[in-house]
Amino acid sequence: MTNNSTQGLGSRRESEASSSQSQQNWWRYFTFNKDHKVIGVQYLMTAFAFFFIGGVLAMLIRAELITPPSDLFDRPLYNALFTLHGTIMIFLWIIPSTVGMSNFLVPLMIGADDMAFPFLNAVSFWMVPPAGLLLISSFLLRNGPAQASWWSYPPLSLQVPPGILNGQFFWILSILILGVSSILGAVNLVATIVWLRAPGMTFFRMPIFVWTVLSAQLLQLFFLPSLTGGLLLLLADLTIGTNFFKPFEGGSPVLYQHMFWFYSHPTVYVWVLPAFGIFSEVIPAFSRNPLFGYRSVAIASIGLAVVSATVWAHHMFASGTPEWVRLLFMFTSEVAAVPTGVKVFAWTATIWKSRLHLDTPMLFALGGVVMFMIGGITGVMQGAMPFDLHVNNTHFIVAHFHYIVYNTITVAIYGGLYYWYPKVTGRMYNEGWGKLHFWLTFIGANLTFFPIFIVGLQGMVRRVSSYDPQYQGWNIIASLGSFLLGVSVLPFLANFIGSWLYGPQAPNNPWHATGLEWTTTSPPPKENFEQTPTVTLAPYSYGQPQYSTVDTTDQDAIEAHGK
Repeated sequence: MTNNSTQGLGSRRESEASSSQSQQNWWRYFTFNKDHKVIGVQYLMTAFAFFFIGGVLAMLIRAELITPPSDLFDRPLYNALFTLHGTIMIFLWIIPSTVGMSNFLVPLMIGADDMAFPFLNAVSFWMVPPAGLLLISSFLLRNGPAQASWWSYPPLSLQVPPGILNGQFFWILSILILGVSSILGAVNLVATIVWLRAPGMTFFRMPIFVWTVLSAQLLQLFFLPSLTGGLLLLLADLTIGTNFFKPFEGGSPVLYQHMFWFYSHPTVYVWVLPAFGIFSEVIPAFSRNPLFGYRSVAIASIGLAVVSATVWAHHMFASGTPEWVRLLFMFTSEVAAVPTGVKVFAWTATIWKSRLHLDTPMLFALGGVVMFMIGGITGVMQGAMPFDLHVNNTHFIVAHFHYIVYNTITVAIYGGLYYWYPKVTGRMYNEGWGKLHFWLTFIGANLTFFPIFIVGLQGMVRRVSSYDPQYQGWNIIASLGSFLLGVSVLPFLANFIGSWLYGPQAPNNPWHATGLEWTTTSPPPKENFEQTPTVTLAPYSYGQPQYSTVDTTDQDAIEAHGK
C-alpha cells in the first residue's frame, strides 16, 4: 500500500512510535480502561471469544443433523446446545461486536476526544464478560442449562425445577445483565453523537456509519425496556409463583411473545444497521466514488428504525392473531423493504462505472450485499401472511435468519475489521490470507444456509434433532458447509494475530479514504487528534481536501475557519 500524499516523514515516525507503544501496552486491554479505543478493542476481543464458542456449538448441531435420527446427542442436550448457540451468537457476538466497532470509530469519525461518559463506557463493557460466563456456567448445574432457545417462550421456559439453581434462571439473569449493559452503551453513543461532534460536523456531514449507529442505539433505548419487562415477569413466574404467562393459571404466553418481539424485531435492525453503515463506508472507499444519494441513505437509516417499530407481530401470524392485525402487520412488514431498497440502490449506483479496487474489505462488502439481497428477498416473502403461514416453523425461517445474521452482519463485521485494521493496530494485514478467508467464508456460508431454504420449502421442521430421511442429502451439504465455515476462521486468526505482531507499518490512510478517522495516526493517540478538526465539506468528497485542523486553544481561529 502507498501512503497518502499528505503524510510526511514526521507523520510516519509518529505512526511508528504510536504502533510501538500500542504493542508494548497490550496489557491495558485487560484493565478497567476508560479510553474508548481500548474499550472498543475489549468489546471485539470478548465478542470473538464467544463467537468461537458459538461456532463450535453450531458445528456440533450440524454434526447431529447429518443423519436423520437423533444419535449424537440426547434431545435435552441438543436443546441446550441449540439454546446456548443462539443466545451466544446474538447477545454475546453480534451486539457486543457492533458496539465495540462503534466505540472505537464513532468519536474518531465525528472528531471527538472520547465518548461522552468514559467511566460509564467502561462499566458497560465490564458487565459483558461476567454475563457470558454466567450463561455458560449453567452447564455445570445439576439441573442443566436452559433448553427453551434464545427466545425462551413460556410455557416451555417454565417447565423447569423451581428456584434459582436451574439453567433458565441463569439464562434470564445473564440476558438482564447484558440488557443493562446495552442501555448504558446506547445512552453513551447517542449522547456522544448528539453533543460531541467537531466544529462543522453537522448531522448531514456525519458518515453513514455514524447515522446507522445513532439509529440503532435509539432503537435500543426505546424498545429494550419491553424485553427487560418481559424477562422480569418471566423470572417472577419462575421463582416466586406468579402467573403472568402460565396458561393453566390464567396467564397468557402470547403476552410474552408480544413483549419479546416488540423489542426483538427492532433489535434485528440494531444488528443490521451498523452492517449497512460498514457497507456504506467500504464501498465508496474502494470504488473511488462518493456515496450515491448520501442524504437519502442517511434518512433511510432513521426511516428503517421508525418502520421497524411497527412490524413485530409478523412473527406471530400463527399465534391466533386476529385477521385485521395480520393484514396490518403484513403491510408494515413490506413497507420496511423501502428504506432498505434505498440503501441497496445507493450502493449499486456508487459502484456503477467506478474503478473497483477488490481488496479484502471490498470483497466482504460486495459478498455481504449479495447475500443480503437473498436474505432480504426471502424476508419480503415471509412478510406476506399466506407464505409465512406455509413456511412457519420450518427451516426456511432458519435459512432466512442466518442469511441476515451471519451472511450479512457477520460478513460485514469481517469487512469492517479488515478496513479499519490498519487504524486500530498500526499494521497492515496480509492481503492473500484475507482473500482466502473471504472465499472460504463466502462459499461456506452459502453451502451451509442455501440448502436449508430448500428443505424448509419441502416442510422440514426446525428446532428438532431428528427429521424425515428424505431431507438428508441437503442436510449433509449444509453440515459440510458449516465445517468449512469453521475452517475459514483459521486464516482469519493467523492473519490478524500475525499481522498485529509482525505486519508492515500502516500509513495513516492506506485506502485513500475520506473519513475523519483517517486523518489521525495509525493507531490514534490517546486524545485522538493533536488539533481539533474542522469539517468543511460533505462526506465522501473524493479528490477534495475534506478536513482541516486548527489549534484547540485558538477559539478565534475556529470561528474564523467556520466563517
